[in-house]
Amino acid sequence: MSDADNANGLRRLDAHYIGMLEYAQAWELQKAYVKQIDQEERMQTLLLLQHPPTYTMGSDKHPEHLLLDEAELKEQGITLFQIDRGGDITYHGPGQLVGYPLLYLEAEGLDLHAYLRSLEQVIINWLAEYGIEAGRKPEYTGVWVADQKIAAIGVKFNKARHRRGFITSHGFALNIKSGIAAEGFSGIVPCGIQQFGVTSFNDLTGLELSVEEAAKQLLPHFVKEFKCQMDLV
Repeated sequence: MSDADNANGLRRLDAHYIGMLEYAQAWELQKAYVKQIDQEERMQTLLLLQHPPTYTMGSDKHPEHLLLDEAELKEQGITLFQIDRGGDITYHGPGQLVGYPLLYLEAEGLDLHAYLRSLEQVIINWLAEYGIEAGRKPEYTGVWVADQKIAAIGVKFNKARHRRGFITSHGFALNIKSGIAAEGFSGIVPCGIQQFGVTSFNDLTGLELSVEEAAKQLLPHFVKEFKCQMDLV
């Protein structure tokens, strides 16, 4: 199965909005898809979904940034995973659009930082449709509106075994629901950043946009930024 399978050489992409999915299931699904994409048994894929309340801690481990003990986590119904992406601790939960792009990046001319900037740009461009001036902070990965973070980004570059390059996993978490900052982020120091806050799309706009609708609206921006031919499932 070719990665660029049309006359214009566009990246072929399967896009799936799954809805709510346990974090462990999503993690295993990513691992399986990465292997299949490497072997050219599956098209490159964008998984869009939500998770139940979950904290994930990446390779830049700082246990002190988790402010709840085991009993408090259990009481609040939040699970904790030590995972294989870059970055520190973050929150996933209902009302947040999580995107896992599983893309093949050729080794030749590969710029891993450019991939992160492209993920940020997808979200920046979508927010601009609503008149929200979002951007970056040079010292931090993610998308910001003034001094409040609206989207976290943490990825893994999996070395391909059957060709020269990498296949991406993990991705972005975009806050949609009002009040999500107090619901989930209050139990951590998000990404280890103490001096800035967290916000959401609905808090900024006063709208009640659903996560599924946000996913549909974000897709065209992803397709444009990553030059895709998309099959939405």
